[in-house]
Parts: sequence; C-alpha cells; structure tokens
Amino acid sequence: MADHERAEDFEELVDLIAGMEDIKSVLDDLTGLAAATMTSTTGQPVECAVTLHRRKRTATIGGSSGTAVVLDRIEQSLGDGPCIEALESGVPVLLDDVATDPRWPEYRTALSAAGVASSLGIPMTLDDDAGAVLDFFAPASGLFSERAIAEGMKFGQMADKALRLAVRIASAEQRADNLKAAMDTRTVIDVACGIIMAQNNCSKDQAFELLRSASNSRNQKLNELAEGLVDRFSGAKEAKAYFDD
Repeated sequence: MADHERAEDFEELVDLIAGMEDIKSVLDDLTGLAAATMTSTTGQPVECAVTLHRRKRTATIGGSSGTAVVLDRIEQSLGDGPCIEALESGVPVLLDDVATDPRWPEYRTALSAAGVASSLGIPMTLDDDAGAVLDFFAPASGLFSERAIAEGMKFGQMADKALRLAVRIASAEQRADNLKAAMDTRTVIDVACGIIMAQNNCSKDQAFELLRSASNSRNQKLNELAEGLVDRFSGAKEAKAYFDD
C-alpha cells in the first residue's frame, strides 16, 4: 500500500470519529474499513471484528459483519484463540490453516463450521488499562502472508489512534451522564427534603434524617423514595402520609 493510500485511510478513520454518534457505530465502520483493506491485500473476502480489553474486561464490540462478531464472541467465551493470544502477547498471532494447526481445537471447529480457513489477530495499544485486537477471518488458508500481516499491523497502528480517541470520547460522555444522573438524584432528594421541612417545620438535616430512616425501614433506595414523595406532592396528595406505616 502506497504512503498516500495509507494517509487516505487515516483520514477516513479521522472522519469516522468526527461523525461519531456512538462508539459502536465507529467500531463497526472501522472494522469494515479494516476488512476492505485486508480484502484488497489478499484478493479474497476478509471479515474483521474488534475486541476491546478494558479494566480486566474483554468483549467483542464491533465487526464488519454479523458472522465476524459471532466468531469473535465465540473466541471470547472460550477464552482461547489467536485474538486472545495477540491481546496477551502484544504481537500478531496467525492461525494459518484451521485444518492443520494443532492449537485451539474448539475454536478451529467453530471457524471451520463457519467457512473460515484462517484467522489473524492484530493487537492495538490504547492506554495503561486498555487494549484492543483486530481479528481477521479469511475463507482460505495461506492468505495472511508476511505482506498481509505487515499491512494489518500498519492499519492497526492507525486504527488504535482512532479507537483510543473514540474510547476517550465515550468515557467522557459516560462520566457526563453519570454526573447528570447524580445531580438529578441530588435535586429530587433536595426537593423531597424541602417538602418534609415545610410540612414538619424542621431543619434540612432533620428532614434528610426522616427521609433516610424511611428509606432504611422500607428497604427502598433513597432517591426512589424521594421521587415517590415528590410525585405524591405534585399530585396534590398529602405528602406526609407517604411516611405513615
């Protein structure tokens, strides 16, 4: 692959991130581009899936096809295969022929049943607590030559930049959602305390203690109890009765 072609591939990856709606759509598009790149290199239709390892959890989170996703998830469930080994070793791992390679017998059986004759795992480094692997699947043995592996590694080097950014964006969005949820919970508790204060002529600390005690005695989450109280008050019902046993 020429340098200008690799530059164009990288620009496509950047465009994927720029138009990202969620990390899943980015990863599906990324694996589609990886599959197209390897298909062009080998001359045979190659599929690709991506596995993300983060905070001691590993999962298949995108693929160029449903078959690629299923095969990758089978490997995750078995806990053994070229993708897993590539993730652990940090180097490409090739399963050149499912009919003759003695490693991973259960996984080879699943690959063969799906019409896959060879597989290649290309690792990517994201950050200190995260990694990923591009898992390629080919319909014939011997397709992942030294040249194909080198091209897969080059794509992986470009893709890990895009994936790293996507994970960071998704993590930031998750933190923002968690913060909003926490703020919403705090708001409804404050409103519920205000209702109790008005009805019992007590301090905020005393109101919160009443709410907390009711939460414990009813074995109900504090925010759920507060939401119920606010809903009853908004519905013009006697809010204080909500704490009556």
